[in-house]
Amino acid sequence: MLLNNSHNDPEVNKKINALVGCPYSLLERLKMKGIGSPKLKITKTSIQIYNLLQLDQNTNTCNIELRPKGIIIAFQKRLETYVLVIPYYKLTIYKGSSNEYSFHKDTYFIKVFAPPLDTSIHRFVSRIINEKKKQQPTSLDDLL
Repeated sequence: MLLNNSHNDPEVNKKINALVGCPYSLLERLKMKGIGSPKLKITKTSIQIYNLLQLDQNTNTCNIELRPKGIIIAFQKRLETYVLVIPYYKLTIYKGSSNEYSFHKDTYFIKVFAPPLDTSIHRFVSRIINEKKKQQPTSLDDLL
């Protein structure tokens, strides 16, 4: 779900929390050694996000926040903040051969540049993959 999250709108916050869970508490954030990614350079996006990114000529960057049931990819254009909310069960991650990670949800996608020597980005994507694995059911009993 692509949302404008510029204003503190309770309805938007309820939608986000319903999809990916409430934000981690301060203690949980400390135990996890942070829940946010470094600044990521956007290289390619789906058409809906591309149209938003064309609103100004600034460098297109984003960051990713971990939540209990998913991730939030946030980027800013002009004075607006937009978020792509992706629950783990809809999240697909691809590692491109050209030093890119691609995050997909339904018709939305964002590709970010990941230089081979920047280990912080690769470690963070590994954390996302591990969190996603924790959320997946391990047996049929978990599904029922």
